Amino acid sequence: MRLDIVNICSLLSWVPALAKAMTETINEKVSVLLLYSRERHLTMPCKLRWQGRDYVITKLGYHHSVREGRKLLHKFAVSTGTLDFRLSFDTETLEWVLEEVSDGLAA
Repeated sequence: MRLDIVNICSLLSWVPALAKAMTETINEKVSVLLLYSRERHLTMPCKLRWQGRDYVITKLGYHHSVREGRKLLHKFAVSTGTLDFRLSFDTETLEWVLEEVSDGLAA
């Protein structure tokens, strides 16, 4: 049987479906352990507890603050290496919310 470029591409057509990220909106309050380093000018969540499981955070994607009305929120994108999380910290209530979780695969 001879395989040409068209046949190979049709055989591999299922690969992109496997590579798509699964992202789920959560919007649940969670517990977070936060690290602050004056020397490195770094504020980073280092552990997250969600649904009774602890997730050790190994990478900070971004941190920025936004205003929603008079509320000041700090938004964090963090990763465990296998899962990505989007967190929000409300400076008025001092509560953490897990906004979104993803399996980390970039689509």
